[in-house]
Amino acid sequence: MPYHPRALEKTIAAAAREFPALLLTGPRQSGKTTLLRHLAGPERSYASLDDPILRSLANEDPRLFLERYDPPVLIDEIQYAPGLLPYLKLAIDADRKAGAFWLTGSQQFQMMKGVTETLAGRVCILGLLGFSQRESARTGVDVEPFLPAREVLEGRPIVPTESSAAIFERMWRGSFPGLIAEQKEEHALFMGSYLQTYLERDVRDLSQVRDLDTFTVFVRACAARSAQLLNLSELARDVDIGIKTAKSWLSVLRASFQIHLLQPYHSNLTKRLVKTPKLYFLDTGLMAYLTDWLSPAALASGAMAGPAFETFVVSEILKSWWHRGWNRPPLYFYRDRDKREIDLIFDVDGKLYPVEIKRAATVRREWTAAFVALERLGKPIGEGAVVCLAQEAVPIDRGVTAVPVGLV
Repeated sequence: MPYHPRALEKTIAAAAREFPALLLTGPRQSGKTTLLRHLAGPERSYASLDDPILRSLANEDPRLFLERYDPPVLIDEIQYAPGLLPYLKLAIDADRKAGAFWLTGSQQFQMMKGVTETLAGRVCILGLLGFSQRESARTGVDVEPFLPAREVLEGRPIVPTESSAAIFERMWRGSFPGLIAEQKEEHALFMGSYLQTYLERDVRDLSQVRDLDTFTVFVRACAARSAQLLNLSELARDVDIGIKTAKSWLSVLRASFQIHLLQPYHSNLTKRLVKTPKLYFLDTGLMAYLTDWLSPAALASGAMAGPAFETFVVSEILKSWWHRGWNRPPLYFYRDRDKREIDLIFDVDGKLYPVEIKRAATVRREWTAAFVALERLGKPIGEGAVVCLAQEAVPIDRGVTAVPVGLV
């Protein structure tokens, strides 16, 4: 399988020079192991805890495991041996050599708590999702995170797209490297296998998810609500579960990197954290599979076309930040009591940058009408943008640009 360069490579290299341990998290099949094995030198050993024999050794005799796999070492799926973490701490403290331990993990459930408590100050934690459109096309992989500021957009390479149909093909296929790099045609088979593996490996062991059939219905219901305000009561009612269960299962989807909850912007941080978020699936291909859109053409002409396009843009923007080491990008949405909405707001260096997302190619000035609502917030307003299906960047108004989706 040909290797596709990833935007996270420079950040990993920098972290490996500073921290004794590196933990790369992300969903299954996002390319974590491929990336780290590509960057690892020949002297770095490799141990996968997917191997039941190695997993048993790591859990039952962690000292012997670490004797067998001297640093520098890459340990895959560290969540399967949480008892190994205290011994990693001892090994790190005995020799604070940078880059000694590289770890991967597909779950954040108990793993993240164990890592942050045991390896605090010793580990750099990074996140990797599937291919961004830039990584897939190998175009401008190393650009800065997306921001609708002139200095960021100028000279930014665009991912070439022949038509809106090609964009929906990109959305429908999704971002898993196994589908893109290997150019597999059996989309439904891949997604079905992925979903089954996710349920069997990442979900079944969790005490809060005992009914996998109902949980699958819940996942499908979340996919159908991508790019919508989260209504827990409605979601729980449609799946026939309690609100407490719905909250718990949402945390499972977040911790396993299937969804992102985008928080509303509020100048008061405490109020921001308790307001209703918007739900986004992180892979539009899996979202399309779960909602039974069987082809790109059906997705483009169906009821999910608008939400799918918005989901795709938000996912691409998140990747542009996460894949450069920003695990908590300064990204929000805006909705006020007058029901004026702005799809995205960047809050960077005390300045607000508004972004609208429109599934259209003909640029219209009224797309930016809600941007004036930001003036009441008492903060400087930066340049704005409308990410759309236009073929090239076009000025809409003073300080606002129509940005082709390939420029994200």
